[in-house]
Amino acid sequence: MSALPPAPERLLRRLEWTVVRRLDGLLQGDYRTLFRGVGLDLADLREYQYHDDVRHIDWNVTARLQAPYVREFTEDRELTAWFVLDLSPSVDFGSGEVTKRQVSAEFVGTVARLLMRHGNRFGALLFADGLEQVLPARGGRRHLLQLVDRVSSAPGAQPGRPTDLASFLAAAGSIVKRRSLVFVVSDFISEPGWERALGQLARRHEVIAVRLVDPLEVSLPDLGLVTMRDAETGEVLFVDTHDRGFRRRFEDAAAEREEALVNAFASAGVDALELSTDDDLAGAIYRFAQQRKQRSRLAAGVAAVA
Repeated sequence: MSALPPAPERLLRRLEWTVVRRLDGLLQGDYRTLFRGVGLDLADLREYQYHDDVRHIDWNVTARLQAPYVREFTEDRELTAWFVLDLSPSVDFGSGEVTKRQVSAEFVGTVARLLMRHGNRFGALLFADGLEQVLPARGGRRHLLQLVDRVSSAPGAQPGRPTDLASFLAAAGSIVKRRSLVFVVSDFISEPGWERALGQLARRHEVIAVRLVDPLEVSLPDLGLVTMRDAETGEVLFVDTHDRGFRRRFEDAAAEREEALVNAFASAGVDALELSTDDDLAGAIYRFAQQRKQRSRLAAGVAAVA
């Protein structure tokens, strides 16, 4: 009897059959809706025309000439993508059969597989207590398998102190020099102050925030008296989930955090993709791509009306 292939190979094969093939049918090869705005070199400037993307307006030239001008780009044949991966203790949480880290590994495997198909390179920065590993940007299936394996099995941070996402993002900015597509994959449970670092990263790169969530972080069911442990600090609490007031306060706090995150992503100028441990990965990526396409159309329409 032949031996089973290694775990990364099994995971990648499953993703190719259950996720990548579905995305091929849904996106119909239009990956620019998912990977737009990167790998471009400035070629020329010309006067704005109907249906041009408002994001390509050169405001300095527009102010100087008193007429809207847009930048024209030539597409670089090679796209480089980086995955900035949060491996803090809270990412290993999952209320069901799937943890947030497993969702992270599946997302990375899926997107890297799509990138590899078009001859692009991808690398990763793995953060736990600090910067743990750097996988240089390369292409090829062997590199993809190594990446999936590292995300799935790399040791996470030890509980005891909150995650400092700001330092992770600052380190990523110092390592990734050339303009790239950067996926920040995290649950964004962190010490405050990371919003500015995210915005600074987005000034140089095309950044997509990939937020990992679990249903139990949003709403608590009535389970009676339960023990809860803070994955970041290790603190243990006993809570009575039968108390409706407690559950309501928990949901209110979760809603406030959700609003703060939405505002933070908007302020940083990045699009956010939410991946839940109980959601369908292909469906979530497809909805995200469609939302980006719709926003581009709306932006072009607003610019045309103006």
